[in-house]
Amino acid sequence: MSHSTVPRSRADATTGGRTPGEDAPGGSVGKAAARRAARRAGRRTGRLELRLRFRRDRTLILMTLPAVALVLVFTYIPVLGNVVAFQDYDPYLSDNGFVAMLQSPWVGFENFQRIFEDSAFWHAVQNTFVLFFLQLVLYFPIPILLALLINSVVRPRVRAVAQAIMYLPHFFSWVLVVTVFQQIFGGAGIIAQTLRQHGHKGIDLMTDPGIFKFLVTAEGVWKDAGWGIIVFLAALSSVSNDLYEAAAMDGAGRWRRMWHVTLPALRPVIALLLVLRVGDALTVGFEQLLLQRDSVGPGASEVLDTYVWWNGIRNQDFGYAAAAGLVKGVVGLGLVLTANKVAHLMGEQGVYKK
Repeated sequence: MSHSTVPRSRADATTGGRTPGEDAPGGSVGKAAARRAARRAGRRTGRLELRLRFRRDRTLILMTLPAVALVLVFTYIPVLGNVVAFQDYDPYLSDNGFVAMLQSPWVGFENFQRIFEDSAFWHAVQNTFVLFFLQLVLYFPIPILLALLINSVVRPRVRAVAQAIMYLPHFFSWVLVVTVFQQIFGGAGIIAQTLRQHGHKGIDLMTDPGIFKFLVTAEGVWKDAGWGIIVFLAALSSVSNDLYEAAAMDGAGRWRRMWHVTLPALRPVIALLLVLRVGDALTVGFEQLLLQRDSVGPGASEVLDTYVWWNGIRNQDFGYAAAAGLVKGVVGLGLVLTANKVAHLMGEQGVYKK
């Protein structure tokens, strides 16, 4: 009997000639099973890769656990305390602050309404942004310029001494910084005494509200410019000397090499620090301004941080202070995201990749 006349088996008769596991033409059941098998295989592969990476990096992971624990305890767990912004929080309801938070009455958005209706709050916001933009224009470029200047010094010993001198004020407290400026620009300072000795009227710049914002910026430059120099010098150290030599062979002078080689190498670092600085726009120096508040008055020195202190913490209106701090945090987050988006549009990575 020929092959074509052999009767089909019962399985063939019941499945219409298809193998078990196949469905209608196109094999949808078989394709679905293949997809599930592929997903299971992918999960097994992922778990295996995760175990291998953990075995490879377990020492580094164990080293980072203390830092992660510190960030968790002192950064993320306190975020839960923002709930008092929606309460009339009274810490004296219980010896336990958490229990007092649970027992405090809820007031909804009343604290936020009080903030937005307070003209002093908007005046503090205005002062904060004025100081921020002034520091961004006058303070932010100075560490870049100083880093370029130090990097151009040929002798390593002179470079090290100059960097140490400019970096030293970073370790001074704001009390010492304000005292130094008081001894120079105050009514009994060196400048005022010198003017009086030559028959002129002495000046007291430390109590002049009109120039206070410039004075605060100068104090910040003197104290923290050296800290920013380190970051930019580290970025400059990664630039290959071959690029400078190639530019010099093409006839580029010192300024051309700086413009076409040095500054492009600093561009990613500048973009990253600029995004972080914009995110810190609403924090312009609490201790620095609080120390000089009495000398120039709250009209010139009141910013968001001092506003929260005087109207919330000092008056023990903790719900009001928490609401103001929460508004500041939300606005700061929005500024970071906006600045990071601008950095992406400029072709830079920013704080995080796209």
